[in-house]
Amino acid sequence: MKSGEFTFTMIKPTAVRLGKLVPILHEIDHAGFTVIAMKMTRLSREQAERFYAIHKERPFFDELVCFMSSGPVVAIVLQKENAVLDFRKLIGNTNPQNAEEGTIRKKFAISVQENAVHGSDSDENALIEANFFFSQFEIFPLNEDFS
Repeated sequence: MKSGEFTFTMIKPTAVRLGKLVPILHEIDHAGFTVIAMKMTRLSREQAERFYAIHKERPFFDELVCFMSSGPVVAIVLQKENAVLDFRKLIGNTNPQNAEEGTIRKKFAISVQENAVHGSDSDENALIEANFFFSQFEIFPLNEDFS
């Protein structure tokens, strides 16, 4: 995968539980992203702690870990030119009250924590996060020669 052409997202437990998976996927597809890997899984507490280790010293870390391990999530690798920045624009502000109209978080989030989706904040983190959930045998970029 080429840097800049993919990003990682995760549809969070509340959005999955409330049946927002298909509407969120529709928004992603409509914005021109292609799903190149996807799976539903449930994070253990330890996995959630590792995934969100960057926030370990923050006061909300324990609550975040508990929430993210509370139910199934859908992990997705997306492909598109300028993927990280375009996806960050599509999902909107972390706080849905501050998100622009039409963004995924404005439409589907309940709160700052239950903000429907995670989105990578850099090309480097997109690679780290995609590799956390998927092996090289589970990601199928477009325009790759599979022969």
